[in-house]
Amino acid sequence: MRARLTKEFRFEAAHTLPSLPEGHKCRRMHGHSFKVLVTVEGEVDESIGWIYDHKCISEAMNPLIELMDHGYLNDIEGLESPTIEKMCAWFWRKIADRLPGLFEITIYETPTASCSFRGEF
Repeated sequence: MRARLTKEFRFEAAHTLPSLPEGHKCRRMHGHSFKVLVTVEGEVDESIGWIYDHKCISEAMNPLIELMDHGYLNDIEGLESPTIEKMCAWFWRKIADRLPGLFEITIYETPTASCSFRGEF
């Protein structure tokens, strides 16, 4: 049996989007309450009943969340213009080797605006 497992993470951070045109409001410094969903997919191990120990996902993500929480995202290497699209790819690059079966990363920057990424560069 195949299944997908999703774990949620949250952090608060500020950023600017310097690649946007002059005068765009998101070019100025602003902040978000980000929500990140990490989804893995795989075969359910029938002997224990799950795909993954949630702890493995947390161990991969927690250092990254700590780095970002209450920070200025533009100061993080690889996030000089941190759109949620670029942030999804950044997270993917950082955790894919540690999470076999990584299926999707979704980032919400507001309750109604999100981006999903499945590792296709």
